[in-house]
Amino acid sequence: MLVTRQPVLRRFWYALFPVTDLDDGPKPFTLLGEHIVVWKKSDGSPAAARDRCCHRTARLSKGWVEGDHIVCGYHGWQYDCSGACVKIPQLGTEHKIPAGARITAYHCQARYGYVWVALDDPLRDIPDFPEDGQPGYRRIFQLYETWRSTPMRLMENSFDNSHFSFVHKGTFGDLDNPLPSTYDIEETDYGFEARQSVSILNPPQAHDVTGSTEARVTRHMVNRYYLPFCRRMGVSYDSGIDHMVYNCATPIDDERMVLVQWLYRNDTEQDCSTQKLIDWDTRVTREDKDILEATDHDVCMDTRRKEEFHMPSDKPGLIIRKQILALLAEHGEQEVFRSALPPIVAAPARHTQEA
Repeated sequence: MLVTRQPVLRRFWYALFPVTDLDDGPKPFTLLGEHIVVWKKSDGSPAAARDRCCHRTARLSKGWVEGDHIVCGYHGWQYDCSGACVKIPQLGTEHKIPAGARITAYHCQARYGYVWVALDDPLRDIPDFPEDGQPGYRRIFQLYETWRSTPMRLMENSFDNSHFSFVHKGTFGDLDNPLPSTYDIEETDYGFEARQSVSILNPPQAHDVTGSTEARVTRHMVNRYYLPFCRRMGVSYDSGIDHMVYNCATPIDDERMVLVQWLYRNDTEQDCSTQKLIDWDTRVTREDKDILEATDHDVCMDTRRKEEFHMPSDKPGLIIRKQILALLAEHGEQEVFRSALPPIVAAPARHTQEA
């Protein structure tokens, strides 16, 4: 599936970057192949629009902010949060702004410390992180980085227990125990909830993370998948520690994504430092990154094409594929994939005749 060719994916919220990134001026971002500009209004809330001035197509992200307006750095044209041009300095006060002088504005809000954008009218709200702001839980920003992979690969990987022994053999995976545990899966209106308990290795560098010095620990997991590209990994250890990871896989284009990762813990900085939690989870996630960037970005959603083989532990990923295909069908779309695109026809060669 080529994500930029599926219009319905524009109708979901995606996390872009921390709100604090806007403190020093507007910022560009590419979402589903669309170049957008994001800026902070006078009340501190974010706004987003197409990153092109309607005058001479300059990138508005090269400009600045005045009050609630984004100002083009080329000729000073100003746009409000609805995308309407509200000032053309060269016209003075004697001339009206031309009708239709505007840019496309996008849905934009701040949540969990990040800017979230939906390119078209959203079908659902931003996923709920119930731990956020709850007494006893601390929020830690763990990861914000670009991957040369697709959100679909990350979502499937997030619920794939069969890769632990191999991909994570350098952290918690056990090569001598490759048989994966199974999920109890309940499909929901937002995606699904998957429950399981899984035994993992607990090396010394993870003792403060798990709250245990035992050689092995059990993860009691309540994981959730949110259409199309968000997930919750809710881990509780027998030590009483909750380790709740949320990911948003934000598609830049058909081959790249931004991984945003939050962590919620019910312990204290003295129990396990923020830096230690960031370092450990980053090490684990980088193991995933290394292998996922070696996969094909054009994930075959319709298994009837038989482009990939599957095994029983792939069930969560197959449910994700089924739900996304159903989403496409509900909105009158079919999966767009690489081999289904029309071939590029080269322009005929132009020959000149010598006199």
